[in-house]
Amino acid sequence: MAEPQKVIRDADAAPLPRIKRLPNETVNRIAAGEVIERPASVIKELVENALDAGARQIDIRYEDGGRRVITVTDDGCGMGPDDLPLAIERHATSKLSKGENGHWDLLNIGTMGFRGEALPSIGSVARVNITSQTQDTENAWELSVEGGAIKPLKPAPRFGLSGTRIDVRDLFYATPARLKFLKSERSEALAISDVIKRLAMANPRVGFTLGNAQRTTLKLSAGKDQLTRLSSILGRDFGDNAIAVDAEREGIHLSGFAGLPTYSRGSSQHQYLFVNGRPVKDRLLHGAVRGAYQDFLARDRHPVVALYVELPREHVDVNVHPAKTEVRFRNPGLVRGLIVSALRHALAAAGHRASTTVSDYALGKIQTSQAQYGFQQNYNRPGQAAPYRHDPAMHPLVDGFGYGGKVEEDAEAFTSSEHLSGNAASPQDQTDLTANPLGAARAQLHETYVVAQTADGIVIVDQHAAHERLVYERMKAAMADKGVERQALLIPDIVDLGETDAARVLSRADELAEMGLMIEAFGAGAVAVRETPALLGEMDVQGLLRDLADDLSEYDEALSLKERFEHVCGTMACHGSVRAGRRLGAAEMNALLREMEATPHSGQCNHGRPTYVELKLADIERLFGRR
Repeated sequence: MAEPQKVIRDADAAPLPRIKRLPNETVNRIAAGEVIERPASVIKELVENALDAGARQIDIRYEDGGRRVITVTDDGCGMGPDDLPLAIERHATSKLSKGENGHWDLLNIGTMGFRGEALPSIGSVARVNITSQTQDTENAWELSVEGGAIKPLKPAPRFGLSGTRIDVRDLFYATPARLKFLKSERSEALAISDVIKRLAMANPRVGFTLGNAQRTTLKLSAGKDQLTRLSSILGRDFGDNAIAVDAEREGIHLSGFAGLPTYSRGSSQHQYLFVNGRPVKDRLLHGAVRGAYQDFLARDRHPVVALYVELPREHVDVNVHPAKTEVRFRNPGLVRGLIVSALRHALAAAGHRASTTVSDYALGKIQTSQAQYGFQQNYNRPGQAAPYRHDPAMHPLVDGFGYGGKVEEDAEAFTSSEHLSGNAASPQDQTDLTANPLGAARAQLHETYVVAQTADGIVIVDQHAAHERLVYERMKAAMADKGVERQALLIPDIVDLGETDAARVLSRADELAEMGLMIEAFGAGAVAVRETPALLGEMDVQGLLRDLADDLSEYDEALSLKERFEHVCGTMACHGSVRAGRRLGAAEMNALLREMEATPHSGQCNHGRPTYVELKLADIERLFGRR
């Protein structure tokens, strides 16, 4: 048996210091470094306490980005003179209780806070004044803390029926080094606003006001439904372009709203995720959202979602980080699978729908151009002659499909989709087609855009982008029906990933096999690749396996392989689609519109760009001054 190694110290080195117990003030300041990162952290903790107290109205005021003054007032149950001194003691809380076995239960947490660290941490680095009252007491009570030093409790005037008001001044004055790490006043104000918005999204029945001495930046009334609250925070466009999500699996319920793919952003900061009413930033949840949308958005575009996961308390651990923004699920695969399937089902149910922001943008550009070039609108008022008349001789009408002359008969009509023309309505039936969502084809412009008339407006379709999505969806359906064809490697490719990454990839071997990638263990930390998807042809197997290991580590999903599939399928769909610059006949254009209406996700191409723009007649009339 080998002898344990001895620690060799330099003879001239100083002796090891004795272990000492730190004073409470220092302990609280160390804790504050974890809990109180910036002014937004202070406000988050105080508002969460107000929510736990049953508040129905919470008012937040701050100055100088929260450095100088933070005031949070609520109408919750309040605290009496016996509770106030305990509230500022570390690890003293009313939100935990003993279980049947006599142990304090950390797995059955139904409140926002539970650690009992927030108020002591804030009091150790700032000047704090707490005024609280209950309905059954004659006076309110006031307690002050400055840099950890507690002042005597004293009575104070009442300010309502019940509730608490907390004033935090000179944040980090007791730890001035922390002030150097704060950002600009604007950046801190934006962080505060983001925190309050997330808490308000999770609590639509609570009213919130947020502002400073200059103005109120956020005012939300209590009692609104979820979508109304989300629209008031994220904007009306989100409400107009959101799809309801509602699914349940094995006791886990997912609800909320997801934006259409064409209503996307350039970063993932607009994804709001909640677990049992708690705003969280969880890599697994964000990865699930990305996986659900990856078929509809380019890699640099991100969806806008607000999703609420409700599950039994014992199935999620919120005691992971002092800031309580991270959680751990007992069954993460089940949660991820529910999010992916629910979002994809909701997106499929949206059919060919595209976001309203596309038409709003188009109308905005037209109006901007009119203002820029000084276009004047002339109106035919009673008694006035028309400023100009249309002379058919000067403006000969082209034929009904947007170009003069004879329509060329293309032998390859609608590449890969000859059956479309057979479903088109005959010319005499076209007047009835305006009742369809995408209307009846009336013209083709620049041999690229199909113009259709609907019952209350017009639709302009990018023929190439639309047909590319249709071909892509057919390819996906065929692959799902027949399975992915595989090609065997003459000599298996051995990839050394290390034990952790190899185990992570091998644990998803069955899922990868469904996509045509056959792998098996090959010694410690290595993986043998025996078959690859035939569709991908020659490929960098080593690079793919390493990318997969990274995806599984970060998102718990094999995104790299799926993205390669989609890239190849998208390229094939692009080359097999009706190209821009090709003339289409009436039957072909109407067939394209009908298949778009019947095909899910046809409102956007494979990269998330819109395939059509719809302009309502009322909007067009406003452009010409008719309304």
